[in-house]
Amino acid sequence: MSNRKTTLFYAVLIAVASLSVGMVIASRLGLSPESSAQTVAAPAMNSAPLTGAVDAGTFRNIAKAVSPAVVNIRTESKQRAQDLSDFFGGGGDDLFDRFFGGGQGGSRGGGQGGQGNARPREREQTVQAAGTGFIIDKAGFILTNNHVVEGANKIEVSLYGEGEDQEYAAKIVGRDPLTDSALIQLTQMPNHSLPEIKFGDSSVMEAGDWVMAIGNPFGLAHTVSVGVISGTQRPFETTQQRFAQMLQTDAAINPGNSGGPLLNVRGEVVGINTAIYTDAARQGNIGIGFAMPINVVRELLPQLRTGKITRGRIGVEVSAIRRDDIEALGLKNTDGALVRSVSPGGAASKAGMKPGDVIMAFNGKPVKKNDDLVSMVMATKPGTSVPMRVLRGKGEQTLTVTVDELDLEAETQQTRTRDDNTEPQNEPTAGFGMSLGNITPDIARRLRLQDNTRGALVVDVDQASAAARGGLVPGDVIVEVNRQAVTNSTEAQRELAKVASGRSASLVVIHQGQERFVIVKKD
Repeated sequence: MSNRKTTLFYAVLIAVASLSVGMVIASRLGLSPESSAQTVAAPAMNSAPLTGAVDAGTFRNIAKAVSPAVVNIRTESKQRAQDLSDFFGGGGDDLFDRFFGGGQGGSRGGGQGGQGNARPREREQTVQAAGTGFIIDKAGFILTNNHVVEGANKIEVSLYGEGEDQEYAAKIVGRDPLTDSALIQLTQMPNHSLPEIKFGDSSVMEAGDWVMAIGNPFGLAHTVSVGVISGTQRPFETTQQRFAQMLQTDAAINPGNSGGPLLNVRGEVVGINTAIYTDAARQGNIGIGFAMPINVVRELLPQLRTGKITRGRIGVEVSAIRRDDIEALGLKNTDGALVRSVSPGGAASKAGMKPGDVIMAFNGKPVKKNDDLVSMVMATKPGTSVPMRVLRGKGEQTLTVTVDELDLEAETQQTRTRDDNTEPQNEPTAGFGMSLGNITPDIARRLRLQDNTRGALVVDVDQASAAARGGLVPGDVIVEVNRQAVTNSTEAQRELAKVASGRSASLVVIHQGQERFVIVKKD
């Protein structure tokens, strides 16, 4: 009896031990299944090279295969009449025109003549707009542009092949102004299964590649147009002072195409049609359109599904290094990101970074250009401390920065344009094309300068001058010239006069309340 109990005890012990060892091995090897609620994989994409001939049936077949996954989106929102008038236009200047499409005056499909000062200024009105999207999941998830659904209190979706009056309600799941992307989901489902669009690889697209756009231009549902990629990595300002690299295409896209897919010759989405370049004379397509690369949005999809996009921020404004700046900065080439300004109280400021620093590496990875740094920082989890290798005054040092979380709304509020009217006090600077003056109490008040601010006020900047090329504008305050502090226009003039023609001067200026580093080459 005793032997049987002992045998049973050891059998149980061995079984428990085996189970424990198995669990440890599985966890070490990553074999334990992860909760789908914690990890949402991005859709698969096809990165195979684009090969094969384009024939008479190529685009017809793409249209037939992909159109069922493209949807028309109609929204309703509450807006002040003045805001709507300002958004849609007027002005004689060229502009990048977001394409909401649809009615502009509060009635569906029309309202061309209701703009301007003749319309009563209502406090609030219902605005209807139209756009496009595409289905990425049978559960009713749809990708579109943020500006199509932003502020909408009602979203309705029409599916391909169904009647115009058949619409399904949808809700916003997640939005990202920085990539102008949004994920919405049907809250009313059709009585049939939904198709899914296939993802291509936007990084393999090159100028000259064939593409097709499908959308809802001017309310003409499921219109297809064909063109080529005209260019890649076109900088486009999606939010104030923040840019995204876009695909440029000459495929005809117009108001209402916004949020629709840009497809490669395999019928895979490689971009989300986002904006067109237009002018006051023609508000439609003139052959210059922009699409957000799908790879950028695809990487964000897991976060869009959670409803929150988290990005890192260190609080610096950086720019590319020009060849003319290499000597002044003590560099051998244009590698690195030049720090133009440092936000007071931000992560970089706390780490000891200063305007004029050149960031050479971030978290052990080399920084070849300023866009590299921006991508690295935004991809870093807030709260992470990372080393940065910087060049300052021809000497290298390492700073440790604890990454903050990017708050786009707060950042936009901080960078609003300030009143920079100045008193005309002309002291021209030979070779730089700008006039300097001194700071008076009234000017300091209007520029909202700190009480102890001393420097030379930029009163005027000649067009096409060295100062203009360097980015100086009236209202800037020069506080350093070639790392020498200056407290008034006389001192600034003296230091600038020391710069030989054809050589560069490095300046630290206060621009809209922040210090910026500027390099100006003397004519």
